[in-house]
Amino acid sequence: MATYDFLFDNLGLRAWCDAGKTGDGPLSMADLLAKANGPKEASIWDLPFPSLDALNDACGRVAQSRDLTKGVENAFLAVKNPLQFVLDPITQPLSWILEFALYTFDVTPWWLMFPILMLVVFLASRSFRMVGLVVACLGFLALIDHYDYAMQTLAIIFVCAFLCVLMGVPIGIAMSRSNTLQRLTIPVLDMLQTLPAFVYLIPLIFLFSVTEPKLYGIAIILYAIVPVIRLTDLGIRLVDEEVIEASDSFGMTDRQKLFGVQIPLALPNIMAGVNQTIMMSLAMVVIASLVSAPGLGVLVLRGIRNLELGVGLVSGLGIVLLAIILDRVTKAALNRINAAQKN
Repeated sequence: MATYDFLFDNLGLRAWCDAGKTGDGPLSMADLLAKANGPKEASIWDLPFPSLDALNDACGRVAQSRDLTKGVENAFLAVKNPLQFVLDPITQPLSWILEFALYTFDVTPWWLMFPILMLVVFLASRSFRMVGLVVACLGFLALIDHYDYAMQTLAIIFVCAFLCVLMGVPIGIAMSRSNTLQRLTIPVLDMLQTLPAFVYLIPLIFLFSVTEPKLYGIAIILYAIVPVIRLTDLGIRLVDEEVIEASDSFGMTDRQKLFGVQIPLALPNIMAGVNQTIMMSLAMVVIASLVSAPGLGVLVLRGIRNLELGVGLVSGLGIVLLAIILDRVTKAALNRINAAQKN
């Protein structure tokens, strides 16, 4: 006798429930032992939660949990082909950009790449100490033959972080100018921020081939775009109302207020969002190695699969060094912006 038989009996639904039974399936070992020991006296302490499976034991008309998950899967497979038809041409440029970036970083010799990166770091930070830190970290990675993997990781991060900023800042600006849009967008951002990183890969694997760079590119962008959107919206909303009123008194248009007042004052928050976006891109690049993303994550994955402790730890150290470089450089740029605004 099932636990919740009494519920359907008292509701007069027994005949309806019995009509839904399709026959007993194979019994599990637990079911066989329970059947051999005879009926067990019901106890309130043993009463399970009325889940779908518990209710299905008493009434065959009630769907099981596996029916729910199967329904979700069938619904996704039903729209898979139309989604592919729409998304393939839209996302194909992402594959081309990633392939071009990986090729460029791969064919550029180290003696040319080092000065380019040093120049970029100096322009961002105006600090020779920061340039020295970058050279020391990259030199160490080159010394242990991880330079190529590090450049592949940087190429992916540069592309995905740039696209996150390119799309995220306008979305954040639009949210700051419309309370309705903010209310509609916040739940989506909450979902993107709380979904486990691996979950991003599941639907994308069904939609795109694992040989296409856009597979891991889309996953990285979806995972990393949230901070720059949130902090752009927050930064513009935090601009002092008195400043806005002063700009109105000077007869500024909305466009002039946005680019001449709000964005410059919100720039520290926007740069903080860019910093977090870059860090989250780096974290997702490692996970994306599961779906053919090149870089240091491949070595980490190899260390896990083959139980090569040294390979996993050294490549993990390389990822830490890249994280330090990216974090310190973006924070140095943020400090420069803050200092310029105070002056």
